[in-house]
Amino acid sequence: MRAEDVRQHVTTPLTSPAYAPTVPRFTDREYLNVVYRTDPEALRAVVPEPLRIDDPLVRFEVMKMGDVSGYGPYTEAGQAIPVTFEGERGEYLHAMYLDNFPATASGREVSAYPKVMGSPALHVDTGALVGTLDHGGQRVATATMGYKHHELDRDEAAAQISVPTFMLKTVPGYDGLPRVQELVRTRITDLTVKEAWTGPARLQLFQHVLAPLADLPVLEVVSAGHILTDLTLAGVEPVHDYLKGALS
Repeated sequence: MRAEDVRQHVTTPLTSPAYAPTVPRFTDREYLNVVYRTDPEALRAVVPEPLRIDDPLVRFEVMKMGDVSGYGPYTEAGQAIPVTFEGERGEYLHAMYLDNFPATASGREVSAYPKVMGSPALHVDTGALVGTLDHGGQRVATATMGYKHHELDRDEAAAQISVPTFMLKTVPGYDGLPRVQELVRTRITDLTVKEAWTGPARLQLFQHVLAPLADLPVLEVVSAGHILTDLTLAGVEPVHDYLKGALS
């Protein structure tokens, strides 16, 4: 294979890439969001500067992807933390767990999503929308919400999930030190909200050393949403370089 051919590939193995070279379009992406209040000191321990925390809130989310170009259906769960950066409000993605390896690999390599493998699920059970996350054979999180109790304004629903998203991009060098270490920003584009609902909700987090969601404990459930969408994820842009100590 010629050098110029190698340069056309963005992932390995060269003859069987880990993920498709495409910008994915999400169709029928279904969210269960539970926003809860947590310990502010616990948040400060995990949110990197120069991001700032106002209210000590966390959004636990389970997302069931009805169809994704290049990846097919899969499910994802994780935690997002409301933050501000230079006066702009957004969310810092703290942890994400997926049951699809190509989506996990591309999210980490192409962008900066903090994705690892897990076993999330979203389903309806006896009048409740239930979102769960398992790590191996152990339960890590269980969220329940009254199924379609009250309609949620679609503009409000869109505003909830389309805020700018901040992530930490770290690429190690061969000496074990970071070769790239940046704070990056992205957001959702081409968003269509098909359905939006709210209702009562509960959330339980269970201690696990390899999936430490419970390190951000649930003190009070603030709100919940059940949203069905079509959307596209924009590319990322660096906004802060930790190795240079200056904005990119």
